[in-house]
Amino acid sequence: MPETITQPSRSSVASPLESERSITYAQAGVEGVREEMRRNLDIFYIGQGIGPRGGNFQQSRGLWQEFGEERVRDTPIAERAQTGIGVGAALAGSHPIIDIVFLDFTLEAMGEIVQQASTIHYISNGRFKVPMLLRAAGGGVRSTGPHHSHTFWSFFAHIPGLKVAVPSIPYDVKGLIKTALRDENPVIFIEHKGLYSTKGNVPQEEYLIPFGQARIARPGDDVTLVSLGMMVLRSLDAATRLADAGISVEVIDLRTLVPLDKETIFASVAKTNRLVIVDEAYASCGVSAEVAALVAGEAFDELDAPILRICARPTPHSFSPSTDSYLVPSVERIVSEISDLVGNKI
Repeated sequence: MPETITQPSRSSVASPLESERSITYAQAGVEGVREEMRRNLDIFYIGQGIGPRGGNFQQSRGLWQEFGEERVRDTPIAERAQTGIGVGAALAGSHPIIDIVFLDFTLEAMGEIVQQASTIHYISNGRFKVPMLLRAAGGGVRSTGPHHSHTFWSFFAHIPGLKVAVPSIPYDVKGLIKTALRDENPVIFIEHKGLYSTKGNVPQEEYLIPFGQARIARPGDDVTLVSLGMMVLRSLDAATRLADAGISVEVIDLRTLVPLDKETIFASVAKTNRLVIVDEAYASCGVSAEVAALVAGEAFDELDAPILRICARPTPHSFSPSTDSYLVPSVERIVSEISDLVGNKI
């Protein structure tokens, strides 16, 4: 068994700025998994196409060649079976990684995730644990329609017993996936399909990122913008354009939804007195609603303007590029709506 390593403190996490090595989002995930599989022989990896082919998005490239079929095993298209195997293996002492590939098809395994993985520790009065990482790719890319574009991370954030991570940069992918693989709880790890080829600085040395620690991606003074996943990149682009118009936007990348870093959000709102949430998912009953409710309930006196939510429009994803681009928040839409909020038309 691996040695016990505690969660890193907020002050002990290395910064991506300390590294000049640039790798892709997909490579960062592979590195994190490889390091943890070398460290912990109880970890095994199963999923569709994750063996010799290296995954649909190269998210497991090279792992089969190093660890062999006993620890990196291709499965049929059977999400429910994969997840059930993972739950059973976790109860028996292993630490499985279950790769569902597309987030949309976690729906096929909701019984195993929601009714079993999330509840076993509780209903066993703490006698059993389910250390399991469920990995899936979400988000709309290239207008792939309603069955391959979903971003329903809020489904899992709603369920007690599950932890949920949604990294936006390569540095966070590696640091968070390593932390997830040292956790004794089931973790839902959602990567955005549109980010796999993006690059960023990732230190060569080992580091972990604790769950529940948001990242201030850009400091600002006039507006707090909270986002996650692909929308962090679009929010940063929008913040750059808004800065040219004299509007200073602080961009917060949530990183994890469970646990959620309320303190960083509240501190930012206390400084800017305005809150905007940008989420690729739908607004109704989603992450944006939760963040808005938390701020309204616990930091209402800090607000000088209504809370603004910029989310996907409430309609299924389309195969039409023009329709789909209208559905998902764009840089132009973020710029326009924040400009209106602060009364400074661009």
